[in-house]
Amino acid sequence: MRQCDESPTGELLQAIGEFNRGDWFECHETLEDLWVGEEGEARYFYQGVLQVAVALHHWRGGNFGGAVSLLKSGSEYLRRVRPVCQRVDVAGLIAATDRLRVALSALGPARMSELDPACIPLLRLAPSPVEDKAGE
Repeated sequence: MRQCDESPTGELLQAIGEFNRGDWFECHETLEDLWVGEEGEARYFYQGVLQVAVALHHWRGGNFGGAVSLLKSGSEYLRRVRPVCQRVDVAGLIAATDRLRVALSALGPARMSELDPACIPLLRLAPSPVEDKAGE
């Protein structure tokens, strides 16, 4: 079982790259492999990021309802996780996901393709504790 205070695995780094490139379906597949069999906070973390990735996949495919619904549930899962998990800036992802959901909802289904690309969240790594201490 993985813990939030651990470093990201190679699989999680792969998922982060997929997410940030817009390969959201592939990110979903990678995270699903991590999520299965996981428990506790790490499970909520993987599931939350996975749902945000699928929401973005739905948005790109024109599925407004699926996108908005999964942005909401993904954010809810992420709220069960500490602000940084496996060095991922979870707090930043929650804020970006909530902003995206509001922007998408304001556009509605007919104009969802007009979403400003700057609204698309990215997964960011927080500095490691070793890097923090080196800078003191």
